[in-house]
Amino acid sequence: MRRKDDEKVRNIKEAVIKLILQEGFHGTSVSKIARLAGVSPATVYIYYENKDVMLHDIYLEYSEEIYDYLLDSMKQELEGRRQIELLIRSYYNYILENKEIFSFVEQFSNCPSLANSCSGKQGICKIYHMMAEMKQNHILRDYREDNLLAIIFQPVKAIAVDNRKDAAQKEDLLTELIIMIQDAIMM
Repeated sequence: MRRKDDEKVRNIKEAVIKLILQEGFHGTSVSKIARLAGVSPATVYIYYENKDVMLHDIYLEYSEEIYDYLLDSMKQELEGRRQIELLIRSYYNYILENKEIFSFVEQFSNCPSLANSCSGKQGICKIYHMMAEMKQNHILRDYREDNLLAIIFQPVKAIAVDNRKDAAQKEDLLTELIIMIQDAIMM
């Protein structure tokens, strides 16, 4: 078996993300990925069994990266309102700092036939557990975790991806949104 080359894998992943965002799932082929990554199609198959496996693996890796980023930013010693603010700001910052990766994960998440077959997502389980603990500790209201996460993350994403607003306007919206979310979900 050939020794895997980290640079080739990174180039393949970058090519996948660029092509998926430009041409969609069906317009992206292994040969296009290989050409953009600067490798042969045979090299792609060294690292991934087929296109579907490659897309699933890359999606899973980057979706877990988002959760890891959020979890790494959390500090248990902080008071509840500050924890929620930190979670919101971390998500917002991740989106701004990783626009292509975030767009890829979002596009993939919105394709049920592809996203549903991805199993083993540990990051989301940790986020759910964190929400459950915050409810147990009477920091959050006793709403279902799905609703809590929707209230926290969806409006933040809407602000982050809004290209009609400049950074200062987005910051003002985000600051107001944090207060609204805290008031809505916290005890």
